Amino acid sequence: MKTLALCATLLVPALAAADPPSPGAPAPGFSLSGDDGKEHRLADYRGKLVVLEWFNNDCPFVRKHYGAPRRNMQALQERFTKEGVAWLTVVSSAPGKQGHLDGTGAAKAVRDANGSRQTAILFDPEGTVGRAYGATATPHMFLISKEGSLLYRGAIDDRRSADMDDIDGARNYVVEAVEAAKAGRPVPVARTEAYGCSVKYGA
Repeated sequence: MKTLALCATLLVPALAAADPPSPGAPAPGFSLSGDDGKEHRLADYRGKLVVLEWFNNDCPFVRKHYGAPRRNMQALQERFTKEGVAWLTVVSSAPGKQGHLDGTGAAKAVRDANGSRQTAILFDPEGTVGRAYGATATPHMFLISKEGSLLYRGAIDDRRSADMDDIDGARNYVVEAVEAAKAGRPVPVARTEAYGCSVKYGA
């Protein structure tokens, strides 16, 4: 039986930014420290497709996508990074809030436990980048073109639950968007409403 009862704190609130970028607009630039100890600037990835994934390791919706036996987040990360896509996982949880990672050691533990395959985990403790993008949920997914414009923003798929069984048969918007962009086609669906836990921004 599917478990649908989730506490109110998991509901997604209003947008984190008054005017978040829409598909077709330039993606906001940023520079964030990564779990590899390096600074990662969006400008460094010019010429590559970039997936941004907002992440909270303690969120049931994130655990759904990392814990599933098939079609999980790690498999997508591995597939697309091997194909030359940069996959950046962003943690915007503030210090003291659920999902906050306080340094490379904590991020490495999370990466190892999940078997993650992203390019880097990026730290955004002040929520500056999350708010710039209007990230409201974990996971909230974005795809940026090789030229730096936003191609997709929204949910990872069309099954708005925390149940792993719902991944099989789901329409994965991120996969569709990346495949279309790699083939030089328009993204089939450029914007959807993200679902999941609210991003745990600070005051």
